Amino acid sequence: MSKSERGPTRPPVEGADRDAIEAIYREHSRRVLATLIRLLGGFDLAEEALHDAFAAALDQWPREGIPNNPRAWLISAGRFKAIDGLRRRARFDAAQQDIALRLNPTAPDVADLADQHLEDDSLRLIFTCCHPALPPDAQVALTLREVCGLTTEAIAHAFLIGAPTVAQRIVRAKSKIRDAGIPYRVPEAAELPQRLDSVLRVVYLVFNEGYSASSGDQVTRTDLAAEAIRLGRLLSALVAEPEISGLLGLMLLHEARRATRSTAAGELVLLEDQDRARWDRALIAEGAALCEHALRSRRFGPYTLQAAIAAVHAEAASVATTDWAQIVGLYEVLLRIEPSPVIALNRAAAVAMRDGPAAGLVLIDVLLSRGELIDYHLAHAARADLHRRLGNLGAAQAAYERALELTQQEPARAFLRRRLATLGADDQA
Repeated sequence: MSKSERGPTRPPVEGADRDAIEAIYREHSRRVLATLIRLLGGFDLAEEALHDAFAAALDQWPREGIPNNPRAWLISAGRFKAIDGLRRRARFDAAQQDIALRLNPTAPDVADLADQHLEDDSLRLIFTCCHPALPPDAQVALTLREVCGLTTEAIAHAFLIGAPTVAQRIVRAKSKIRDAGIPYRVPEAAELPQRLDSVLRVVYLVFNEGYSASSGDQVTRTDLAAEAIRLGRLLSALVAEPEISGLLGLMLLHEARRATRSTAAGELVLLEDQDRARWDRALIAEGAALCEHALRSRRFGPYTLQAAIAAVHAEAASVATTDWAQIVGLYEVLLRIEPSPVIALNRAAAVAMRDGPAAGLVLIDVLLSRGELIDYHLAHAARADLHRRLGNLGAAQAAYERALELTQQEPARAFLRRRLATLGADDQA
Protein backbone atom coordinates (compact mmCIF):
# COMPACT_ATOMS: atom_id res chain seq x y z
CA MET A 1 0.00 0.00 0.00
CA SER A 2 1.42 3.38 -0.99
CA LYS A 3 1.88 6.29 1.39
CA SER A 4 -0.84 8.24 -0.39
CA GLU A 5 -3.28 5.39 0.15
CA ARG A 6 -2.53 5.42 3.85
CA GLY A 7 -2.83 9.16 4.16
CA PRO A 8 -0.15 11.35 5.77
CA THR A 9 1.64 9.90 8.77
CA ARG A 10 3.64 11.33 11.60
CA PRO A 11 7.24 10.21 12.13
CA PRO A 12 7.51 6.80 13.79
CA VAL A 13 6.12 7.02 17.31
CA GLU A 14 7.97 5.44 20.20
CA GLY A 15 5.57 3.09 21.98
CA ALA A 16 3.05 2.80 19.12
CA ASP A 17 2.49 -0.77 20.24
CA ARG A 18 -0.42 -3.12 20.78
CA ASP A 19 -1.89 -1.06 23.64
CA ALA A 20 -2.07 2.09 21.52
CA ILE A 21 -3.64 0.21 18.61
CA GLU A 22 -6.14 -1.46 20.92
CA ALA A 23 -7.18 2.00 22.13
CA ILE A 24 -7.73 3.06 18.52
CA TYR A 25 -9.69 -0.15 17.96
CA ARG A 26 -12.01 0.68 20.85
CA GLU A 27 -12.55 4.21 19.54
CA HIS A 28 -12.88 3.62 15.80
CA SER A 29 -13.54 -0.04 14.96
CA ARG A 30 -17.35 0.07 14.80
CA ARG A 31 -17.37 3.15 12.54
CA VAL A 32 -14.70 1.59 10.35
CA LEU A 33 -16.86 -1.53 10.10
CA ALA A 34 -19.94 0.52 9.17
CA THR A 35 -18.10 2.15 6.27
CA LEU A 36 -16.56 -1.15 5.14
CA ILE A 37 -20.03 -2.72 5.03
CA ARG A 38 -21.14 0.08 2.71
CA LEU A 39 -18.04 -0.21 0.52
CA LEU A 40 -17.92 -4.01 0.40
CA GLY A 41 -21.62 -4.80 0.50
CA GLY A 42 -21.83 -7.39 3.28
CA PHE A 43 -21.21 -8.15 6.95
CA ASP A 44 -18.90 -11.14 6.63
CA LEU A 45 -16.57 -9.58 4.07
CA ALA A 46 -16.44 -6.32 6.01
CA GLU A 47 -15.69 -8.07 9.30
CA GLU A 48 -12.84 -9.98 7.67
CA ALA A 49 -11.56 -6.73 6.18
CA LEU A 50 -11.71 -5.03 9.58
CA HIS A 51 -9.64 -7.82 11.09
CA ASP A 52 -7.09 -7.63 8.25
CA ALA A 53 -6.84 -3.84 8.55
CA PHE A 54 -6.00 -3.97 12.25
CA ALA A 55 -3.55 -6.83 11.64
CA ALA A 56 -1.82 -4.56 9.11
CA ALA A 57 -1.83 -1.71 11.62
CA LEU A 58 -0.16 -3.93 14.23
CA ASP A 59 2.52 -4.73 11.68
CA GLN A 60 3.09 -1.26 10.17
CA TRP A 61 2.28 1.39 12.75
CA PRO A 62 5.03 0.52 15.25
CA ARG A 63 7.55 0.97 12.40
CA GLU A 64 5.97 3.85 10.44
CA GLY A 65 4.00 5.78 13.05
CA ILE A 66 0.29 6.15 13.68
CA PRO A 67 -1.49 7.95 10.78
CA ASN A 68 -2.97 11.39 11.35
CA ASN A 69 -6.34 9.91 10.37
CA PRO A 70 -6.27 6.31 11.61
CA ARG A 71 -9.90 5.65 10.72
CA ALA A 72 -9.39 6.55 7.05
CA TRP A 73 -6.17 4.50 6.97
CA LEU A 74 -8.00 1.46 8.36
CA ILE A 75 -10.90 1.83 5.92
CA SER A 76 -8.50 2.05 2.96
CA ALA A 77 -6.44 -0.88 4.21
CA GLY A 78 -9.51 -3.01 4.82
CA ARG A 79 -11.04 -2.24 1.44
CA PHE A 80 -7.92 -3.00 -0.56
CA LYS A 81 -7.16 -6.16 1.39
CA ALA A 82 -10.72 -7.39 0.79
CA ILE A 83 -10.40 -6.78 -2.95
CA ASP A 84 -7.01 -8.49 -3.07
CA GLY A 85 -8.42 -11.47 -1.20
CA LEU A 86 -11.37 -11.74 -3.56
CA ARG A 87 -9.07 -11.62 -6.58
CA ARG A 88 -6.97 -14.45 -5.19
CA ARG A 89 -10.03 -16.57 -4.47
CA ALA A 90 -11.48 -15.73 -7.90
CA ARG A 91 -8.96 -18.10 -9.48
CA PHE A 92 -10.97 -20.95 -8.02
CA ASP A 93 -14.46 -19.46 -7.67
CA ALA A 94 -16.18 -17.48 -10.45
CA ALA A 95 -18.67 -16.01 -7.97
CA GLN A 96 -15.79 -14.37 -6.10
CA GLN A 97 -14.58 -12.87 -9.38
CA ASP A 98 -17.97 -11.25 -9.94
CA ILE A 99 -17.86 -9.73 -6.46
CA ALA A 100 -14.33 -8.43 -6.98
CA LEU A 101 -15.34 -6.76 -10.23
CA ARG A 102 -18.25 -5.00 -8.51
CA LEU A 103 -15.91 -3.49 -5.91
CA ASN A 104 -14.19 -0.60 -7.64
CA PRO A 105 -10.60 -0.38 -6.40
CA THR A 106 -10.09 2.92 -8.26
CA ALA A 107 -12.81 4.72 -6.30
CA PRO A 108 -11.69 7.90 -4.49
CA ASP A 109 -9.63 7.19 -1.41
CA VAL A 110 -11.78 7.28 1.70
CA ALA A 111 -9.20 9.58 3.28
CA ASP A 112 -10.54 12.23 0.92
CA LEU A 113 -14.21 11.70 1.80
CA ALA A 114 -16.01 14.21 4.00
CA ASP A 115 -16.01 13.14 7.64
CA GLN A 116 -19.79 13.60 7.81
CA HIS A 117 -20.19 11.02 5.04
CA LEU A 118 -18.32 8.50 7.17
CA GLU A 119 -20.32 9.47 10.27
CA ASP A 120 -23.57 8.79 8.42
CA ASP A 121 -22.46 5.21 7.75
CA SER A 122 -23.28 4.35 11.36
CA LEU A 123 -26.84 5.58 10.84
CA ARG A 124 -27.16 3.64 7.58
CA LEU A 125 -26.01 0.50 9.32
CA ILE A 126 -28.44 0.97 12.21
CA PHE A 127 -31.40 1.33 9.86
CA THR A 128 -30.26 -1.71 7.88
CA CYS A 129 -30.04 -3.78 11.04
CA CYS A 130 -33.48 -2.50 12.11
CA HIS A 131 -35.26 -3.36 8.87
CA PRO A 132 -38.89 -4.47 9.47
CA ALA A 133 -38.20 -7.77 7.69
CA LEU A 134 -36.20 -8.80 10.77
CA PRO A 135 -37.84 -9.80 14.07
CA PRO A 136 -37.65 -6.94 16.60
CA ASP A 137 -35.34 -8.73 19.04
CA ALA A 138 -33.03 -9.73 16.18
CA GLN A 139 -32.90 -6.11 14.99
CA VAL A 140 -31.68 -4.92 18.36
CA ALA A 141 -29.25 -7.78 18.94
CA LEU A 142 -27.67 -7.37 15.50
CA THR A 143 -27.26 -3.63 15.86
CA LEU A 144 -25.76 -3.88 19.31
CA ARG A 145 -23.27 -6.44 18.00
CA GLU A 146 -22.35 -4.88 14.63
CA VAL A 147 -22.75 -1.16 15.20
CA CYS A 148 -21.57 -0.98 18.79
CA GLY A 149 -19.39 -4.05 19.23
CA LEU A 150 -21.09 -5.41 22.34
CA THR A 151 -20.37 -9.06 23.09
CA THR A 152 -23.17 -11.59 22.94
CA GLU A 153 -22.88 -11.87 26.73
CA ALA A 154 -23.45 -8.12 27.22
CA ILE A 155 -26.42 -8.18 24.86
CA ALA A 156 -27.84 -11.18 26.69
CA HIS A 157 -27.58 -9.22 29.94
CA ALA A 158 -29.52 -6.34 28.39
CA PHE A 159 -32.27 -8.72 27.21
CA LEU A 160 -32.23 -10.88 30.37
CA ILE A 161 -31.83 -13.98 28.15
CA GLY A 162 -29.12 -16.53 27.36
CA ALA A 163 -26.08 -15.76 25.20
CA PRO A 164 -26.70 -18.74 22.82
CA THR A 165 -30.15 -17.30 22.00
CA VAL A 166 -28.61 -13.94 21.18
CA ALA A 167 -25.97 -15.58 18.96
CA GLN A 168 -28.65 -17.45 17.00
CA ARG A 169 -30.63 -14.25 16.45
CA ILE A 170 -27.56 -12.46 15.09
CA VAL A 171 -26.67 -15.28 12.66
CA ARG A 172 -30.24 -15.51 11.37
CA ALA A 173 -30.53 -11.73 10.98
CA LYS A 174 -27.34 -11.56 8.91
CA SER A 175 -28.59 -14.36 6.69
CA LYS A 176 -31.92 -12.59 6.21
CA ILE A 177 -30.23 -9.31 5.22
CA ARG A 178 -28.03 -11.12 2.71
CA ASP A 179 -30.71 -13.38 1.22
CA ALA A 180 -33.40 -10.68 1.04
CA GLY A 181 -31.04 -8.05 -0.35
CA ILE A 182 -32.00 -5.55 2.34
CA PRO A 183 -30.54 -2.16 1.27
CA TYR A 184 -27.88 -0.32 3.22
CA ARG A 185 -29.44 3.15 3.50
CA VAL A 186 -31.38 5.56 5.69
CA PRO A 187 -35.07 5.04 4.82
CA GLU A 188 -37.26 7.65 3.18
CA ALA A 189 -39.50 9.82 5.39
CA ALA A 190 -42.56 7.64 4.76
CA GLU A 191 -40.71 4.54 6.01
CA LEU A 192 -39.27 6.08 9.16
CA PRO A 193 -42.10 5.53 11.68
CA GLN A 194 -42.04 1.72 11.45
CA ARG A 195 -38.25 1.69 11.71
CA LEU A 196 -37.69 4.27 14.43
CA ASP A 197 -38.88 2.32 17.48
CA SER A 198 -36.24 -0.37 17.06
CA VAL A 199 -33.51 2.18 16.37
CA LEU A 200 -34.36 4.12 19.53
CA ARG A 201 -34.40 0.90 21.54
CA VAL A 202 -30.94 0.08 20.24
CA VAL A 203 -29.52 3.48 21.14
CA TYR A 204 -31.08 3.25 24.60
CA LEU A 205 -29.63 -0.20 25.31
CA VAL A 206 -26.20 0.94 24.11
CA PHE A 207 -26.35 3.88 26.48
CA ASN A 208 -27.46 1.67 29.36
CA GLU A 209 -24.45 -0.58 28.84
CA GLY A 210 -22.22 2.49 28.81
CA TYR A 211 -23.85 4.06 31.86
CA SER A 212 -23.81 0.85 33.91
CA ALA A 213 -21.53 -1.80 32.42
CA SER A 214 -22.88 -5.34 32.69
CA SER A 215 -19.44 -6.78 33.41
CA GLY A 216 -15.80 -5.82 33.77
CA ASP A 217 -13.84 -3.73 36.24
CA GLN A 218 -15.47 -0.34 35.62
CA VAL A 219 -18.83 1.07 36.67
CA THR A 220 -19.29 2.86 33.36
CA ARG A 221 -18.04 2.56 29.79
CA THR A 222 -17.50 6.08 28.54
CA ASP A 223 -17.00 4.96 24.95
CA LEU A 224 -20.43 3.33 24.67
CA ALA A 225 -22.24 6.17 26.42
CA ALA A 226 -20.57 8.69 24.10
CA GLU A 227 -21.44 6.57 21.05
CA ALA A 228 -25.10 6.37 22.06
CA ILE A 229 -25.28 10.14 22.59
CA ARG A 230 -23.57 10.72 19.24
CA LEU A 231 -26.12 8.49 17.51
CA GLY A 232 -28.93 10.24 19.37
CA ARG A 233 -27.74 13.62 18.12
CA LEU A 234 -27.48 12.29 14.55
CA LEU A 235 -31.03 10.94 14.75
CA SER A 236 -32.28 14.20 16.21
CA ALA A 237 -30.78 16.12 13.27
CA LEU A 238 -32.28 13.65 10.80
CA VAL A 239 -35.83 13.25 12.13
CA ALA A 240 -38.02 15.79 13.94
CA GLU A 241 -39.72 13.37 16.36
CA PRO A 242 -40.47 14.24 20.01
CA GLU A 243 -39.46 10.81 21.27
CA ILE A 244 -35.98 11.24 19.78
CA SER A 245 -35.68 14.46 21.79
CA GLY A 246 -36.93 12.57 24.84
CA LEU A 247 -34.34 9.83 24.44
CA LEU A 248 -31.51 12.28 23.86
CA GLY A 249 -32.64 14.26 26.90
CA LEU A 250 -32.74 11.08 28.98
CA MET A 251 -29.19 10.15 28.00
CA LEU A 252 -27.85 13.64 28.69
CA LEU A 253 -29.51 13.79 32.11
CA HIS A 254 -27.93 10.49 33.09
CA GLU A 255 -24.58 11.35 31.53
CA ALA A 256 -24.53 14.50 33.67
CA ARG A 257 -24.18 12.26 36.74
CA ARG A 258 -21.74 9.70 35.34
CA ALA A 259 -18.56 11.18 36.86
CA THR A 260 -20.00 10.86 40.38
CA ARG A 261 -21.09 7.23 40.03
CA SER A 262 -17.68 5.90 41.04
CA THR A 263 -14.78 7.01 43.22
CA ALA A 264 -11.26 7.72 41.98
CA ALA A 265 -10.46 4.14 43.00
CA GLY A 266 -13.33 2.83 40.84
CA GLU A 267 -15.74 1.99 43.67
CA LEU A 268 -19.49 2.21 43.02
CA VAL A 269 -21.27 5.24 44.52
CA LEU A 270 -25.05 5.11 45.01
CA LEU A 271 -27.31 8.03 44.11
CA GLU A 272 -27.80 8.98 47.76
CA ASP A 273 -24.03 9.37 48.24
CA GLN A 274 -23.14 11.19 45.02
CA ASP A 275 -21.69 14.70 45.15
CA ARG A 276 -24.41 16.67 43.37
CA ALA A 277 -22.18 19.72 43.12
CA ARG A 278 -20.16 17.74 40.57
CA TRP A 279 -23.13 16.96 38.33
CA ASP A 280 -22.76 18.58 34.91
CA ARG A 281 -25.30 21.40 34.98
CA ALA A 282 -24.89 22.20 31.28
CA LEU A 283 -25.90 18.65 30.33
CA ILE A 284 -28.77 18.77 32.83
CA ALA A 285 -30.06 22.02 31.31
CA GLU A 286 -29.83 20.64 27.79
CA GLY A 287 -31.45 17.34 28.75
CA ALA A 288 -34.28 19.01 30.67
CA ALA A 289 -34.99 21.37 27.76
CA LEU A 290 -35.22 18.43 25.34
CA CYS A 291 -37.55 16.63 27.74
CA GLU A 292 -39.81 19.68 28.10
CA HIS A 293 -39.91 20.09 24.32
CA ALA A 294 -41.04 16.48 23.92
CA LEU A 295 -43.63 16.75 26.70
CA ARG A 296 -45.15 19.89 25.16
CA SER A 297 -45.70 18.03 21.88
CA ARG A 298 -48.08 15.58 23.64
CA ARG A 299 -46.72 12.92 21.25
CA PHE A 300 -44.14 11.56 23.64
CA GLY A 301 -43.46 7.99 24.72
CA PRO A 302 -41.53 5.97 27.32
CA TYR A 303 -38.14 7.63 26.78
CA THR A 304 -39.57 11.07 27.43
CA LEU A 305 -41.25 9.85 30.60
CA GLN A 306 -37.98 8.36 31.81
CA ALA A 307 -36.29 11.65 30.99
CA ALA A 308 -38.88 13.42 33.13
CA ILE A 309 -38.03 11.08 36.02
CA ALA A 310 -34.32 11.76 35.53
CA ALA A 311 -35.05 15.50 35.50
CA VAL A 312 -36.81 15.28 38.88
CA HIS A 313 -33.71 13.60 40.31
CA ALA A 314 -31.43 16.17 38.70
CA GLU A 315 -33.39 19.12 40.08
CA ALA A 316 -33.44 17.83 43.68
CA ALA A 317 -30.85 19.07 46.15
CA SER A 318 -30.69 15.68 47.88
CA VAL A 319 -32.35 12.28 48.02
CA ALA A 320 -34.37 13.45 51.04
CA THR A 321 -35.80 16.47 49.19
CA THR A 322 -36.56 14.56 45.98
CA ASP A 323 -40.23 14.65 44.94
CA TRP A 324 -40.77 10.90 45.26
CA ALA A 325 -44.54 11.24 44.84
CA GLN A 326 -44.00 12.78 41.39
CA ILE A 327 -41.53 10.03 40.49
CA VAL A 328 -43.98 7.30 41.54
CA GLY A 329 -46.68 8.98 39.47
CA LEU A 330 -44.44 9.15 36.41
CA TYR A 331 -43.54 5.47 36.78
CA GLU A 332 -47.24 4.59 36.94
CA VAL A 333 -47.86 6.39 33.65
CA LEU A 334 -44.79 4.71 32.18
CA LEU A 335 -46.03 1.27 33.24
CA ARG A 336 -49.35 1.87 31.51
CA ILE A 337 -47.75 2.60 28.16
CA GLU A 338 -44.86 0.14 28.45
CA PRO A 339 -45.43 -2.68 30.96
CA SER A 340 -42.08 -4.05 32.06
CA PRO A 341 -40.86 -5.91 35.16
CA VAL A 342 -37.77 -3.67 35.33
CA ILE A 343 -39.91 -0.52 35.26
CA ALA A 344 -42.13 -2.09 37.92
CA LEU A 345 -39.01 -2.72 40.02
CA ASN A 346 -37.98 0.92 39.66
CA ARG A 347 -41.45 2.01 40.72
CA ALA A 348 -41.24 -0.27 43.77
CA ALA A 349 -37.96 1.37 44.76
CA ALA A 350 -39.58 4.81 44.42
CA VAL A 351 -42.56 3.67 46.51
CA ALA A 352 -40.11 2.56 49.21
CA MET A 353 -38.68 6.07 49.26
CA ARG A 354 -42.14 7.64 49.39
CA ASP A 355 -43.96 5.26 51.75
CA GLY A 356 -41.19 3.41 53.55
CA PRO A 357 -39.17 0.21 52.97
CA ALA A 358 -41.95 -2.18 53.98
CA ALA A 359 -44.25 -0.88 51.25
CA GLY A 360 -41.55 -1.25 48.62
CA LEU A 361 -40.59 -4.73 49.84
CA VAL A 362 -44.12 -6.05 49.32
CA LEU A 363 -44.04 -4.93 45.69
CA ILE A 364 -40.58 -6.40 45.04
CA ASP A 365 -41.54 -9.75 46.56
CA VAL A 366 -44.57 -9.91 44.25
CA LEU A 367 -42.35 -9.19 41.24
CA LEU A 368 -39.85 -11.88 42.22
CA SER A 369 -42.64 -14.40 42.80
CA ARG A 370 -43.67 -14.02 39.16
CA GLY A 371 -40.26 -15.30 38.06
CA GLU A 372 -39.42 -12.65 35.47
CA LEU A 373 -36.73 -11.01 37.62
CA ILE A 374 -35.54 -14.11 39.46
CA ASP A 375 -32.10 -13.88 37.79
CA TYR A 376 -31.90 -10.08 37.76
CA HIS A 377 -29.27 -9.00 40.27
CA LEU A 378 -30.72 -5.52 40.83
CA ALA A 379 -34.02 -6.98 42.05
CA HIS A 380 -32.23 -8.99 44.75
CA ALA A 381 -29.97 -6.06 45.61
CA ALA A 382 -33.01 -3.79 46.04
CA ARG A 383 -34.74 -6.42 48.18
CA ALA A 384 -31.61 -6.78 50.31
CA ASP A 385 -31.40 -3.04 50.87
CA LEU A 386 -35.00 -2.81 52.02
CA HIS A 387 -34.54 -5.72 54.44
CA ARG A 388 -31.40 -4.00 55.74
CA ARG A 389 -33.31 -0.76 56.31
CA LEU A 390 -36.00 -2.74 58.18
CA GLY A 391 -33.39 -4.46 60.36
CA ASN A 392 -34.02 -7.93 58.89
CA LEU A 393 -30.34 -8.80 58.75
CA GLY A 394 -30.73 -12.51 57.94
CA ALA A 395 -33.04 -11.85 55.00
CA ALA A 396 -30.82 -9.00 53.85
CA GLN A 397 -27.75 -11.25 53.92
CA ALA A 398 -29.46 -13.96 51.85
CA ALA A 399 -30.64 -11.40 49.26
CA TYR A 400 -27.21 -9.72 49.05
CA GLU A 401 -25.59 -13.13 48.53
CA ARG A 402 -28.03 -13.94 45.74
CA ALA A 403 -27.36 -10.56 44.10
CA LEU A 404 -23.62 -11.21 44.37
CA GLU A 405 -24.02 -14.57 42.61
CA LEU A 406 -25.76 -12.85 39.69
CA THR A 407 -23.56 -9.74 39.37
CA GLN A 408 -20.72 -9.67 36.82
CA GLN A 409 -19.51 -6.09 37.17
CA GLU A 410 -16.60 -6.04 39.62
CA PRO A 411 -17.30 -2.65 41.31
CA ALA A 412 -20.89 -3.76 41.97
CA ARG A 413 -19.60 -7.07 43.37
CA ALA A 414 -17.19 -5.19 45.63
CA PHE A 415 -20.06 -2.96 46.83
CA LEU A 416 -22.19 -6.00 47.66
CA ARG A 417 -19.31 -7.60 49.53
CA ARG A 418 -18.90 -4.41 51.57
CA ARG A 419 -22.60 -4.45 52.40
CA LEU A 420 -22.36 -8.09 53.49
CA ALA A 421 -19.36 -7.28 55.68
CA THR A 422 -21.30 -4.41 57.26
CA LEU A 423 -24.20 -6.74 58.00
CA GLY A 424 -21.81 -9.16 59.69
CA ALA A 425 -20.41 -6.36 61.85
CA ASP A 426 -23.93 -5.22 62.79
CA ASP A 427 -24.91 -8.78 63.66
CA GLN A 428 -21.90 -9.24 65.94
CA ALA A 429 -22.65 -5.96 67.66
